[in-house]
Amino acid sequence: MKCVFCEIVNGTIPSYTIYEDDIVKCFLDINPNSVGHTLIIPKKHYNDIVDIDNEVLTHIFDVARKIKRLMEKKLNIDGLTLIQNNGDVQEVKHFHLHLKPYYNNGKSMSVEDVYNLLK
Repeated sequence: MKCVFCEIVNGTIPSYTIYEDDIVKCFLDINPNSVGHTLIIPKKHYNDIVDIDNEVLTHIFDVARKIKRLMEKKLNIDGLTLIQNNGDVQEVKHFHLHLKPYYNNGKSMSVEDVYNLLK
């Protein structure tokens, strides 16, 4: 079965990548729930929280802190929700962490504009 996130990691599918290292890739959701909605995925395929290595999981949350600070600086977010789904509620069966910014007064921007601010 093809994995859309593995295809994003290997470059088959383009993404609005805002951060990348040897372990993870962070990119903007193309159908965001809020301005700056970002996904952090490990480059190695893990189905969910049960089979991911603790070291990788820790690294993902360290990167989430970096992205939060970037969003505070560049997007002036007022809050941030982290979401990680498993099982039937997990649309893509590749571990991923959603970072969904919150704005007190709302905010509207295109994914391209957000990308240009954060890259």
